[in-house]
Amino acid sequence: MNDQKNTILAVVLSALVLISWQYFVGMPQMEKQKQEQAQKQAQVTLPAQPGQPAPAAAQPGGAPVIPGQAAPPAAVIAATRAATISATPRIRIDTPSLNGSIALKGGRIDDLSLVKYRETVDPKSPAIVLLSPSGSPEPFYAEFGWVAATGTTAKLPGPDTVWTQAGSNALGVGQPVKLTYNNGDGLEFARTISVDDKYLFTVKDEVANKSAAAVSLYPYALISRHGTPQVQGYYILHEGMIGVLDDKLQEDTYKNIEDKKKIEFTKSNYWLGITDKYWAATLIPPQNAAIKAEFLSTLTGAQRIYQADYLLEQRNVAPGATATADTRLFAGAKEVNLISQYEKEQNISRFDLMIDWGWFYFITKPMFIVMDYFFRLTGNFGIAILLVTVLIKIVFFPLANKSYASMAKMKAVQPQMTEIRERFADDKAKQQAALMELYKQEKINPIAGCLPILIQIPVFFALYKVLFVTIEMRHAPFFGWIHDLAAPDPTNLFNLFGLLPFDPTALPVFGHFLALGVWPLIMGVTMFVQMKLNPSPPDPTQKMIFDWMPLIFTFMLATFPAGLVIYWAWNNTLSVIQQSVIMRKHGAKIELFDNIKSLFAKKKSD
Repeated sequence: MNDQKNTILAVVLSALVLISWQYFVGMPQMEKQKQEQAQKQAQVTLPAQPGQPAPAAAQPGGAPVIPGQAAPPAAVIAATRAATISATPRIRIDTPSLNGSIALKGGRIDDLSLVKYRETVDPKSPAIVLLSPSGSPEPFYAEFGWVAATGTTAKLPGPDTVWTQAGSNALGVGQPVKLTYNNGDGLEFARTISVDDKYLFTVKDEVANKSAAAVSLYPYALISRHGTPQVQGYYILHEGMIGVLDDKLQEDTYKNIEDKKKIEFTKSNYWLGITDKYWAATLIPPQNAAIKAEFLSTLTGAQRIYQADYLLEQRNVAPGATATADTRLFAGAKEVNLISQYEKEQNISRFDLMIDWGWFYFITKPMFIVMDYFFRLTGNFGIAILLVTVLIKIVFFPLANKSYASMAKMKAVQPQMTEIRERFADDKAKQQAALMELYKQEKINPIAGCLPILIQIPVFFALYKVLFVTIEMRHAPFFGWIHDLAAPDPTNLFNLFGLLPFDPTALPVFGHFLALGVWPLIMGVTMFVQMKLNPSPPDPTQKMIFDWMPLIFTFMLATFPAGLVIYWAWNNTLSVIQQSVIMRKHGAKIELFDNIKSLFAKKKSD
C-alpha cells in the first residue's frame, strides 16, 4: 500500500510542480521582461544610419568578416516608423499576404506587414508588422550584398548606396523587381527580387566585371535586429536566434548570444535567422553550398544589435565575366502546413523545426496534424480539440478499462481492507503483507488507478505546446465568449463575469490569483466529480491532497489557454462516464452523490 501511496503522490506532486512553475515563475518572469522592455523603449535614442565599412581583414581561410554596424558618432532621436519609411525612395511590395516596401537606399527588405494577421481578434485592428527600417524605433531587416576579398579595393554597394530601379515599379506575385548600381570603376551590380503569394522571397545578385582587372568577392546575406525585443518569457518557448546547420537545430536566446558575443559555423545544408513566437525571418542559401555563418551580438552606442549572417564561397570575376549569388528569405507567419510545404518543395533541411515543437516533437506535431485534419472537417479548432480527446480515449480504451476495473475491485474490497488495518493497527509489516495477499487473491493492481493520470500528463503538455506555439490556434474562436483558444478564458467570477466594471487581475500582489473564468470552473467541477468516483484514500494526507486537488487545479489552469481548459473539462466528463459504466459493470456501487453529500456534511460538522 505504501508503494501505491508513494506512486500516486509522486504523480500528483510532479504535475503540481510543473504547473506551478509556469504559474509562479513563468508569469512573473514575463511581467519583469515587459517592465524592462518598457524602460528600454522609454529611451528613444537609436544609432545613426550606419555607413559603408572598410574592407575587413581576412579571417582563416581567406574569408572576410560580413559587414556589421559601424559605430555612429552620436545617438539620434528615433523617427516614427512611418516617417522613416517616407524619408527614402522605395519600391512597393503588394501580395495577398504581404504589404510593405524595399528601400532603394541599401537595397534592403526592411518594411513588411502581414496583412492576414492582426494585433487583436478585431479584424479591423492593425496588421502585424514584421520588418522595419533602420532609424525607426524597432529596426528589423534583411540585407544582401558583396564583401571584398583581402587586397581588393573595388567600390562595392553598401547600406548607404542608392540603387536604381529598373523594370517593374512594384513587387508582386509573378512580378519581380530589378535594382542596378554602377560603381563607376567598371563593376555593374544588379539585384533581382521576386516573391511568392506567401512569405518566400528569392534574391539574385549579379556583378558584371567590365574593368581590366579581375576582382574577388564574397556574397553575403544578413538579418539584423536592433534592440532587445519583448519576448513571451516562457521556458517552453524559444525566441531569438535559430537555425539548422548540418541537420542539427541551433537555438540561442537573446541573452545567450549577448553573453557569447558571437557563435560561428562552417556548415552546409542549413538555414538561419531570428524567430519570434509566431513570426520569423530566416535566410535560406543554396543548401549544398559551403558557407561561413554566425550569430552575432554587438553593442553600438546604447543599442544592442543581433545579427544572423553568412558568407558564400569566394567568386573570382575575370574581366568580361559575370558572377551570381542566389539566396532566399522567409519573412512571415510560421504556418505549419506552409512551412512543411517549403521544406519539401524548396528542399530546405528540417525547416519544420522553425516551429518550436519541443522535446516531445514525436507527440506534439502528430497531435497538431490530427487536430488540423478535424479542423478542416469542422471549421472550428475547439470542436477539433473535443474530437481529438475522444480519439485519445479510444486509443487508450483497453488500458483505461483495466485501470477502472482494478479501481472497481479495490472499491469492492474496501471493507476487507479496513478490517485488515484495524486488526494489524500496531504492526505495519503484517498489515502490508495481509493487504498484498488480498490484492493477490482478488487480482488487484494497486497502482492501476494511477494510469489514467500518467497517460493524461504527456497528452496535456503536448496539447499545451500545440495551443501555445502554433499560429493556427492564435485568435481561433470556439463558441460563445471564447474568441481565442490560445488565450485564457476572458470571463471572471470575481467581477461577476463582467457585471462589475473592474478587472480583478489588475489588482496588485493578488491579481494573478483572481483569474477564474467559466471554463476553469466547469473544469474544476468535472474534476471534482471524477475524484469522488474513486475509492476514498485511507491515508489522511493522501485524502487531503485528493480533496483539494480540484480546487488547486481550477485556479492553476485559469490562466492557461482556454483550449487546454476545454480539453481537460471534456476529458474529465468522458472519464466520468467511462469510469461509471466500467465500475458498475464490475459490481462496484457508484456512490458519487453519497460521497459528495458526506463531504459537505463533514465540512458542516467541522
